[in-house]
Amino acid sequence: MRFAGCLRCRPITALVALVLIAFTASTQLKAVEAPQLVQKDGRYALMVEGRPYLMLGGQIHNSSGWPSELGQVWDSMAALHANTVEAPVYWEQMEARQGQFDFSNVDAIVDGARAHHLHVVLLWFGTWKNGNNHYAPEWVKADTKKFPRTIRPDGEPIDVLSPIGKSTLEADKMAFTMLMKHLKGIDGEQHTVLMVQVENESGNIGSVRDNSPEANKLFAGPVPEEMLKATGKQAGTWSQVFGADADELFQAYHQAKYINEIAAAGKSEFNIPCYINVWIDYPAAQLAQRQLEQPGIAYPSGGAVQKLVGLWRKLAPSIDMIGPDIYADVPLFYRNTIQAYHRPDNPLWIPETGRADSFGKFFYLALGEGALGFSPFGVDQSGWNILGDQPWKAHGENFALFAPMARTTAALQFEGKVKTAIEEPGKETQEIDFGGWQATVAFGFPQGDGRLAPGTKDAHGTVLVAQIGPDEFLVTGQDVSVAFHLPGKLPWIHSEVVRAEQGVYENDAWKPLRLWNGDETDRGLCFYQKPEVVHIKMGRF
Repeated sequence: MRFAGCLRCRPITALVALVLIAFTASTQLKAVEAPQLVQKDGRYALMVEGRPYLMLGGQIHNSSGWPSELGQVWDSMAALHANTVEAPVYWEQMEARQGQFDFSNVDAIVDGARAHHLHVVLLWFGTWKNGNNHYAPEWVKADTKKFPRTIRPDGEPIDVLSPIGKSTLEADKMAFTMLMKHLKGIDGEQHTVLMVQVENESGNIGSVRDNSPEANKLFAGPVPEEMLKATGKQAGTWSQVFGADADELFQAYHQAKYINEIAAAGKSEFNIPCYINVWIDYPAAQLAQRQLEQPGIAYPSGGAVQKLVGLWRKLAPSIDMIGPDIYADVPLFYRNTIQAYHRPDNPLWIPETGRADSFGKFFYLALGEGALGFSPFGVDQSGWNILGDQPWKAHGENFALFAPMARTTAALQFEGKVKTAIEEPGKETQEIDFGGWQATVAFGFPQGDGRLAPGTKDAHGTVLVAQIGPDEFLVTGQDVSVAFHLPGKLPWIHSEVVRAEQGVYENDAWKPLRLWNGDETDRGLCFYQKPEVVHIKMGRF
């Protein structure tokens, strides 16, 4: 009987084994590949689920990362047509008591994003936020001996934690590591969280560097070998080696090493991309509040401003990229800034930019430079807004157009197939060159025969052209005409439109709607205020 009973159990045991095998296989199939940055031929892509991903981001207000605010956040992301939300994590909330961690805010953000089919970029507000220590826990702020403040040259302490403070570094590192460990536990398979920002606009506001006795002793001593190697300098004290720039470079060195150590520790727990954002250096004429173009006043001293991007890349290798926060809607400055950060050793990502409609066209500029993503700041209805009543209609229209073809755009960018142009005063007509084909873009309407393009009143015109085949292109834009031609030839000389297909993307699959011909193509493809998408095939004869 005992033997027979065991025989009867065997089918059940086999069935259980099969179920377990099926469950294990199913679980493995559901696991999502971790996001990662990849480089090819000098170009970068953020790979999500194994494919290039374009972040259509919306960064919420500083105090909107609380469960009580998230309802309006999700509504705002839907209105923006975003696919990624940037949300803060507050050290003061997460570790209100030393060693006791509360991840309820983080869980609410991640769970809510999943429910609304969004990805997440988390922003760690730790030692630094906008050049101050305002998000450090009370127990850090209260113990200035253990967690030293930055000291001004006149001996006065300011509300900035010093990067020289080893206890501060260890406390921030512990908190960040616990955050990353928690993220691995809740998101290690789904990967809703794409990246984590380490600190926020780090540096000193109020002093170029720390002038405490400990810092002064280090400043009077020899420059570390790592810094000499990074800058190509010979040995000496900081003042001897760097002269008038010594104070800022001293701060940058210690700050970069501090943040690099935090990032390295966090990634050892959960290896997803980590980046920093930067309060950039603006020309004096564009400084709205701080009129002195000086580190510590015009921008947080020690940060990876335009002139220091290369140094930071060498000193902080655990940081995967450095992104500029751009709040000046001046085309030349915007272009120069993104080109300063779009480097062979640094992917381009715009983690913050102005939400006003005047910034809308810079989305196209960023795409043309290979940006992995673009994120206006303050695009949620918090009831309080430092930006006033600025609308963000242009960003919503851009994202609505690109959301269905975001993966397609990212893949074309990674292949180097995307070129863009934006309207600028005095540049109402521009050329886009694809080698075998060129495209004349002309902004504004009406465009009568033989007349120059009039431009638009506020110079908001945009265009994106991507090569999808030897003679085929994807084209979209706003208030612009696009006429393809052979190099050195006018349109229609030895060339013609073979097919112009207006359509839409549905889940990155092209769905044609109608053909354009006659008036819709004879003077180029014309895109008015309502953007359309066209696949065009050109022919030679």
